[in-house]
Amino acid sequence: MKVLDLDAATYQRHSLHAEDRVWVEKNCYVDIWIEVIHAVGCEPLAIAPFVVALDFEGDQWTFFKPPHDELRELYGLDTQELNCWRPLLAHAEEHLAAGKLISTEADAWWLPDTSGTDYRRQHTKSTIVLNDLDVAAKRLGYWHNAGYFLLEGEDFDKTFRVGFEPDPAFMPFFAEFIRIDRKVIRPVDELRAMSKRLLAKHLARMPVDNPIRRFAARFTADLPELQALGLAHYHAWAFATVRQLGAAAELLARHLDWVGGPSTAIAAYDHISQGAKTFILKAARAVNSKKPFDPSATFEEWAIAWDSALVALGELRALG
Repeated sequence: MKVLDLDAATYQRHSLHAEDRVWVEKNCYVDIWIEVIHAVGCEPLAIAPFVVALDFEGDQWTFFKPPHDELRELYGLDTQELNCWRPLLAHAEEHLAAGKLISTEADAWWLPDTSGTDYRRQHTKSTIVLNDLDVAAKRLGYWHNAGYFLLEGEDFDKTFRVGFEPDPAFMPFFAEFIRIDRKVIRPVDELRAMSKRLLAKHLARMPVDNPIRRFAARFTADLPELQALGLAHYHAWAFATVRQLGAAAELLARHLDWVGGPSTAIAAYDHISQGAKTFILKAARAVNSKKPFDPSATFEEWAIAWDSALVALGELRALG
């Protein structure tokens, strides 16, 4: 049973996931929404305004996720929590047959699209969207990260716990179902106007101070621990911090391109995005070598860019 007629071998992903992006993958939840929105025939760039409220939250940057009410407002896509009172496979059979997609957490150990990183190497929680399910053939077509993929055989069994004895200690992953039967494909001009109003709303939620300066202070304090604990700990830290900042900045820049936002803000976010990509590698070398590392000049450049973007976006607040 399938909801959308897609082929993993020929699937054309959205330009936000093009190989020339600084951050091809953003985070697992926003990535699957980019592709689901794209696959149903809508423009995912319109949902991006929420990212502008990004903040540094002490030990991480915001794990930015599209608000469900805005997905419904822009595209007519209705997302509700799936109460997994039965095995996930039973729910998947029922809801996919009814034309609903299912978003679920999954163990990346069994996701073949993560070959070279997590696949059969480490157990990592991620989010996928189920679309095409063939239980008899043990095959699943699913969205994950930057594209649409196929898993089968043992990967299918392990993902859905086929053949496992009932285990009262097993806690099911969080899941949602996505109703697409009321989707709305709006004219581009209407969608841009709606998106600009959402941007004005989220601009009012931006941090009152400059979060990059808070992040800079925290990095200085955390560097000795990062160097003591090594690269595995660093990579987890980097995903929660610099990666979220950099990917969010690039997504904001591409959104502002699309709505015709101020060029100063676009350039500022691109500067932060590209700088964050370089910083991840430099910091990794510093952690591995345990040598002194002072990125204060880099952080100050980002902080200035953040402030300049905020000033440039000020005129859009009036739309709210």
